[in-house]
Amino acid sequence: MKNKIAYIGCLSLIGVISTEFGVIGILPQIADHYKITIDKAGILLSAFAMVAAIAGPFLTVFTSGINRKKLMTISMMIFLVTGIISSLSPPFWLLLSVRLLPAFLHPALVSAAVGAATASADKKDAHKMMAIVIGGVGLATITTIPFATFIASIFDNWQASFMVQTLISMIAVSAIWLGLPSMPVIAQKSYGTQLKIMTKPLFIASSVFTFLMNGTMFTTYSYFADYLGKVNSMSPKTISLMLLLFGITGVLGNFVAGKLLSKNITVTTASFLVGLTLISIPLYYAGPMSPWVIVLIAIWGFFHTPCFLTGQAYMMEAAPEAPEFANSISISFGNLGISLGTAISGLSIAKFGLHSAPWVMLIFGGLALVSLVVKEAMQYRKHHVIQLF
Repeated sequence: MKNKIAYIGCLSLIGVISTEFGVIGILPQIADHYKITIDKAGILLSAFAMVAAIAGPFLTVFTSGINRKKLMTISMMIFLVTGIISSLSPPFWLLLSVRLLPAFLHPALVSAAVGAATASADKKDAHKMMAIVIGGVGLATITTIPFATFIASIFDNWQASFMVQTLISMIAVSAIWLGLPSMPVIAQKSYGTQLKIMTKPLFIASSVFTFLMNGTMFTTYSYFADYLGKVNSMSPKTISLMLLLFGITGVLGNFVAGKLLSKNITVTTASFLVGLTLISIPLYYAGPMSPWVIVLIAIWGFFHTPCFLTGQAYMMEAAPEAPEFANSISISFGNLGISLGTAISGLSIAKFGLHSAPWVMLIFGGLALVSLVVKEAMQYRKHHVIQLF
């Protein structure tokens, strides 16, 4: 039963991530359809992330007492309805508006899915259950996102991508409704207990780190299709295959990270971030399509995808007394990083060209690593001060 709940949570995340990041593969087509620049089309991603970042923690707290099955069902229904509207190619303002609606419940849905999967698990299995749920991120990058992009390229119709996303949301809603038992929250933590973790310096430091790490991840990945098309001279169909490769190696990286997290969360988190940061250098110097570029994209995916999992584990470790709220804050700060990383990279692209995105990635990665060192220094100092007394 525990694994079943985790796998349904994983399917829910596939639906969420397909909606949030599905536009990455079709941004060039959307920009062309609405006669706007690629950085303006990127608002479809950055605005979604910003709303999730700002509204997520509050809605997670206020919905923390709701039956998890009901909360997950209602949230996925909103994803489903907005996907249908998006597939009808409405005016850009309406497309942007309907993408913002599910963003409000994004962190609450993910927190409910993780909470449902880990609630009945032993402490030693908690990371494993969370890894299964968060694995939906990697699975979306290997299946639904490249598939939706491929379908859009086959029919030369970006709306087809949203139709695929809608179908996935429909499957997720059905699985939640039919497969999950009623899951009332038996021991709801008080609002004060949950919000109190925001006053902990170590948790705040972890939040800053998660913000910067997610910014690193999406400075270039947000413009994946446009970058590979214009800088690496790839066709839309080849780009969809590269998205698939990126996802495959990401799932492998997620598996490795899940194993390593049980041994040392900090070292695992730092290792994948270092790899992601350094990949920006050869990415900048990579030329047109070649075997070398394919290998580079595979390595990029391996280090990119696990950062979702390691970032959440790193933050939840800093607030064991309120794990679901900590998870929500992780998602919110992560989305804030996605929003800012996408936006700053978009500004850089508008001024210096698409080729500048990896340098923004390198800067964000460097800042994230500095923040991790600062947080660990704070923790070391606190530990030794306590020992003195």
